[in-house]
Amino acid sequence: MGTWGMGHFDSDTAADFAGNLDDAPSDKRESVIREALTVVVRTGPQEYLDADDGVVAVAAAALLAARRPGGAPVDTVYGPDEPLPPFAQDLGPLAVLALDRVVADESEVLELWAEAGEGDQWRAGVLALREVLAGGAGLRTPAG
Repeated sequence: MGTWGMGHFDSDTAADFAGNLDDAPSDKRESVIREALTVVVRTGPQEYLDADDGVVAVAAAALLAARRPGGAPVDTVYGPDEPLPPFAQDLGPLAVLALDRVVADESEVLELWAEAGEGDQWRAGVLALREVLAGGAGLRTPAG
């Protein structure tokens, strides 16, 4: 995985995801985001979560969080250029579940950041996204 920073789009994988969103017809962009989150949620807790799947789920969640109160805008050149549609309300809780899985055991992307000595900082960034997405939904932050 080519990664140059800790931002949610600072990797080849996340930038490719943004490009895929731009290439998708406007009426299909929500389904691209939904699929990115669903792939991660469907990975069982004892299964090893592939880093690319985790990175894409975090990028998708960042796009959702950017539209929520308290969410940071996605203002990187590596994010999508094309406008995104309004998102269905159920994507927020789905993103929370995906982020919980990304920071859980058996997550390659978390393992890679930990090996780089920046696991705690990366995890804090993901949990900040989770907090924005869970706001008002009564979804608790996982222990850890």
